[in-house]
Amino acid sequence: MIELEPRQFQSPGYYIRAASTRFEAEGAARLRHRVFVEEQGVFSVHDRDPIDLIATHLVALSTYAHEADQVVGTVRVHEVAPRLWWGSRLAVDEGFRAVGRLGTELIRLAVCLANARGCDRFLAHVQIQNVPLFRRLNWHPLEEVMFHGTAHMRMEADLRHYPACADPVAGWYLRPRLRKALS
Repeated sequence: MIELEPRQFQSPGYYIRAASTRFEAEGAARLRHRVFVEEQGVFSVHDRDPIDLIATHLVALSTYAHEADQVVGTVRVHEVAPRLWWGSRLAVDEGFRAVGRLGTELIRLAVCLANARGCDRFLAHVQIQNVPLFRRLNWHPLEEVMFHGTAHMRMEADLRHYPACADPVAGWYLRPRLRKALS
């Protein structure tokens, strides 16, 4: 008899949308703390700042029986000047990074939301190790900068690749790609 190793539960799908409940907002804050304070040490106490009060917070939610189960990804977006938007604090839970598309879909929703609200330029400070991902998503590097003591690349999204998303609270449902079973 062949004994199989237990497999970790994988969510059947993920909601990618603007946070609209206390559960989602608090889950995003906890996730950011785990990633930026505990895991990466970018901040010593917390990563909260005044931008949190004006930003739109986006979340990736794992599902269980098609109901939101937990916040497994987040990013925030805000307008700093007329038609100039910034994205920041992109984080994906360590246990869900293998899904592979959660960060990509959060980035896509962030820029599509801003595009729907009249964005002409969308910028972000991207940690250096994430620059290749952003390049694949049609972002262009502008300059390397130190941000919170960590090397970042200031990057700009090519808005032509991000159609407007008029209803970010509805967002979309993402089904993970099935992996081929090993034989």
